[in-house]
Amino acid sequence: MRILVLNYEYPPVGGGGGQVAEDIAQGLVKRGHEVAVLTTHIKGLPKEETRGGVRILRLASLRKYKFKAGLRAMLGYITAASIAGIRLMHAWQPDLIHVHFAVPTGPVAWMLSKLTGTPYVLTAHLGDIPGGAPDKTSGWFRWAFPFTPSVWKNAAQVVAVSEFSRQLALKHYPVDIAVIQNGVDTEALSPGEIRVNNPPRLIFAGRFVPQKNPLQLVRVLAQLQYLEWTCTMLGDGPLMRDVREEIASLSLQERFSLPGWVTPEIVIDEFAQSDILFMPSRSEGLPMVGVQALSMGMAIVASDIGGFIDLVEGGENGYLIEPDNEEGFAKTLRDLLEDTQKLHAFRRASRQRAKAFDVSYIVEQYEEVFEAILG
Repeated sequence: MRILVLNYEYPPVGGGGGQVAEDIAQGLVKRGHEVAVLTTHIKGLPKEETRGGVRILRLASLRKYKFKAGLRAMLGYITAASIAGIRLMHAWQPDLIHVHFAVPTGPVAWMLSKLTGTPYVLTAHLGDIPGGAPDKTSGWFRWAFPFTPSVWKNAAQVVAVSEFSRQLALKHYPVDIAVIQNGVDTEALSPGEIRVNNPPRLIFAGRFVPQKNPLQLVRVLAQLQYLEWTCTMLGDGPLMRDVREEIASLSLQERFSLPGWVTPEIVIDEFAQSDILFMPSRSEGLPMVGVQALSMGMAIVASDIGGFIDLVEGGENGYLIEPDNEEGFAKTLRDLLEDTQKLHAFRRASRQRAKAFDVSYIVEQYEEVFEAILG
């Protein structure tokens, strides 16, 4: 079948939602389908290319940064994708539209579907759901919420990436919602022989925004200065300056590395050199960095929220702590940093647990949904 993918973020632009879209698209190509993507262009990227068998069309939308998109950039994408989408629908005639994010991408799928009769499947991420990521989306929903019910209602199928996201969505949108979790290529993301670094290395990956709680990470690790460890914080955002100042005020500059926003390939390289994913987020769906860390055989210390519940079996491959419990985070990290044998066992357990999140299984589930709609 021919599948048109709509997502305002697609690697190297955006975060986990874009990576999910790419993994599914490339997986569908491997299964014999034709896939084209309409996404956002930023300076330095080709406007059209084929990668992993997927045709990628990048559209001018006023977006300036890889790690964030303002309201103008989102509206710019809606306009550009609507125009390009109409042309592509007539020239290429896809069988189905797969849209990621009800906001801002969903209206484009809704419009194209109304004009051509082509069904669309909506993959809803946490930021699509009122209350799911309030730091990021509260402003959007002031103007977007009156329009979003039509996007959800008219989808041939809505997919949530975790049961947590599904239950939250059902409070606002009474539609049929399936759950298909995010996945990764566990063979490609194999850590090889698992060893614990000396000193152990922690890593954080995400936007520097209140939702991800990066300042708390610094404060927790400050309580463990007497132990040997290093920490790399991948990403960028409005809290970067505050994080740097907090690290300096605690005299921890030699313990932390902050390379900024990096490519997905560099994220994986950094994961391959790390032992513990530390994510004290206040809200999450099913974070791609968590699934990637699982596949790379990393212990996970994270907040007891959202999709992390699906990734971590407490006391076996990591720990789940209430988001604002700094003492709890410090205690569990101390437990792993002081006992490298336990850390090694946790890492091996994560790698074993990752098999349930292999992308081939995830793509197969999407293929079944698509075929049922068209069949």
